[in-house]
Amino acid sequence: MTISVLIADDQAMVRAGFAAVLDAHEGISVVGQAADGAEAVALAHELRPDVVVMDVRMPGMNGIEATRALQTPPRSSDYVPRVLMLTTFDIDEYVYSALRAGASGFLLKDALPADVVQAVRVIADGEALLAPSVTRRLIEEVARTAPAPRVDDHLLSSLTAREREVLELIARGRSNHEIAAELFIAEQTVKTHVGKILAKLALRDRVHAVVFAYDVGLVQPGR
Repeated sequence: MTISVLIADDQAMVRAGFAAVLDAHEGISVVGQAADGAEAVALAHELRPDVVVMDVRMPGMNGIEATRALQTPPRSSDYVPRVLMLTTFDIDEYVYSALRAGASGFLLKDALPADVVQAVRVIADGEALLAPSVTRRLIEEVARTAPAPRVDDHLLSSLTAREREVLELIARGRSNHEIAAELFIAEQTVKTHVGKILAKLALRDRVHAVVFAYDVGLVQPGR
């Protein structure tokens, strides 16, 4: 199946560069380009791409506002694309806000072409992705300097004790392999727990599980 992609960036050269990289790979097709957030939202609803590659900083409606709009469609539409955010900075004050708005991943604009292609494939497949530099350290720093409004934590009561343990380790940046080793359980069991956690908390992916854990105070910045 071909993955359709919309690219949103206010710099024409950047759009052209990403389009050339993605279109050169089998199974990926760039169906449109937008110069700002408002145009990205309009084109996304018109073209219904699988993935929107979205710059964070754009004039008018920025990438965060556009992502939030795409993740909360009008009642007349059931279209919700995956969003891959692009940023020039490895520590960007907008990262945490963008993740909370519904982005499924982050990459730096200077990422290698192969990394961009892989990111689009990963996100289109329903997984979440963060650039290596956008780690728990970054999320902690943003959470510390711009605390999120506390979320009603009653949803935590729907989790078993083991699921809470797994969620906390996810928020601390552990991989499934590392969680399995730490809890002395099979990696497949960890995957099962992760699936149940996402379903019970109505979260789209692992990245948003991290955001949720910080928002409800399950994990504290710097601890």
